[in-house]
Amino acid sequence: MTTISPPTRAQRSHRLPGSRIAYAYVAPFFAVFLAFSIYPWLDTAWVSLHEVRLSTYDQSTWLGLGNYVNLFSNPFFWNAFRNTVTIGVISTVPQLCMALGIAHLLNYRLRGRTFFRVAILMPYATSLAAATVIFLELFDSKLGLVNWALHLVHLPAVDWQGSRWPAQIAVSTIVTWRWTGYNALIYLAGMQSIDTELYDAALVDGANRWQQFRHVTLPGLRPTILFTIVVSTIGAAQLFGEPLLYHNGMPDGGTQGQYQTLGLLMYQQGWTNDRLGLASATAWTVFLVIVVAVLVNTTLARRRDRQGTLSSLAPKVRL
Repeated sequence: MTTISPPTRAQRSHRLPGSRIAYAYVAPFFAVFLAFSIYPWLDTAWVSLHEVRLSTYDQSTWLGLGNYVNLFSNPFFWNAFRNTVTIGVISTVPQLCMALGIAHLLNYRLRGRTFFRVAILMPYATSLAAATVIFLELFDSKLGLVNWALHLVHLPAVDWQGSRWPAQIAVSTIVTWRWTGYNALIYLAGMQSIDTELYDAALVDGANRWQQFRHVTLPGLRPTILFTIVVSTIGAAQLFGEPLLYHNGMPDGGTQGQYQTLGLLMYQQGWTNDRLGLASATAWTVFLVIVVAVLVNTTLARRRDRQGTLSSLAPKVRL
């Protein structure tokens, strides 16, 4: 029986230059990451504990948790928090459901499916400003095509900017239009990674297309669906561009703040109201909200997977 001796000191020193070269290759990434991610992250935490003005940034006053107390006692924060949650739900749930359906259709051998795969990605590649201008025209309360269509079916016109729920639906429509195709391609890639033998076995057992989708496609897409839910949750918590441009670049989110999100509130506090400390506290609050939401989604997904595994093993145990 032969024994493998550990490498000698000379051998280790011979390998060392190669490892140094590897560290040299990855060093620029870590330098940029530290400079533009870690340092701003820590600096924002420090600023959130001070009273800092944009005009006099070098002059700061220690407040401790005063900015957070002020933030949580501010009705504008809770209004923005509710709007962020509702717009996130209204935009994320239909978006992912439609993306899943589109991906399921494109997974079949359709004629011209390459064209459709490129076409569904065009909204994602479109400029956000251009897309928002188009939707502003569509949802115009007087000359918009949406109210014109409602008039054709004898329904009253809707104020898509001045009312809370119609405005949030309009903003959510922009988000859904832009990101549905992107998520559909992610789902399509996940579907193509599923073993085709599973579909053949289901077809032999007499399963139709709907049953194949339920019992083969959806279980195989669970990690992909969890990924899109997490990414969409992060995007909803950081929603900024759509509601900002929907109100002509004003961060107040409508005349009564009916669609002001946490991202708009943070921008308004820092750059309009000249209170960087309060804006930094809002930024850290958004970060903690994202962390909690991601942990909740991950926990629920793991619990469903565990329950699904136990239910699939239950008939075998009874046997």
